[in-house]
Amino acid sequence: FVSQPSVILADEMTGNLDEKTGHAVIDAMFELQAASRITIVLATHDKELAARCHTRKQLMNGVLQDL
Repeated sequence: FVSQPSVILADEMTGNLDEKTGHAVIDAMFELQAASRITIVLATHDKELAARCHTRKQLMNGVLQDL
């Protein structure tokens, strides 16, 4: 974050964290996104996390679909 990226790619970034720590990381990422207007592209199986995203897509059988 020091280099002020315009895009962050996050693949299951909280998958190995306990629930409390995972929520803290997610909250921090969304706060960072709002404050700096960066784009975060994340991959997750967590429906609760996906519901917090502005735009959602689903990869099904190799095809990216709108939700």
